[in-house]
Amino acid sequence: MELLKQKILTEGRVEDGGVLRVDSFLNHRLDIEFLNEVGLYFRDKFKGLGINKILTIESSGIAIATITAQYLHVPVVFAKKNVHINLPDEVYIEDVHSFTQKKNNKLVVAKKYLNEDDKILIVDDFLAKGNALRALLSMVKKAGGSVEGIGIVIEKTYQGGGDEIRKEGYNLVSLAKIKSMENGTVQFAD
Repeated sequence: MELLKQKILTEGRVEDGGVLRVDSFLNHRLDIEFLNEVGLYFRDKFKGLGINKILTIESSGIAIATITAQYLHVPVVFAKKNVHINLPDEVYIEDVHSFTQKKNNKLVVAKKYLNEDDKILIVDDFLAKGNALRALLSMVKKAGGSVEGIGIVIEKTYQGGGDEIRKEGYNLVSLAKIKSMENGTVQFAD
């Protein structure tokens, strides 16, 4: 997606520790016109697969998932980070390490929102090593549902998570693939 690449180059910032800041349009301040284009792109890539639900993680994935969901006409379920008192007793819980937060989180989804009839599209903002994505895949598997597709806005291919997931046969689409961010410069994979 050329629009995304241009936004990364003009508005993104590479920071120490391999962090790409895209908070001016994707995960702090939201560029709704841009997100609308992302939603349309994911709709076109995943339509016709019988998807009946989108699964994501709070908080950055919610905007992307919501806009995509309006075009696929399906609900969104988001995994909460950590256990809250307002969750039901029956939940799926997965431990995941957050690269950007530098801590472990527990991802939690109420069992009543994932089931064996679900054909899931997983949507998220970033894919690096794949820890968060693996947690979501595990939840869907435990629920007996199927993952029909995975839509990622930005993939850091040099961290290998996407390659591993694709080798397992998942239909993974990334809008921008970054092969390196050396010396503060973003280099795209394709």
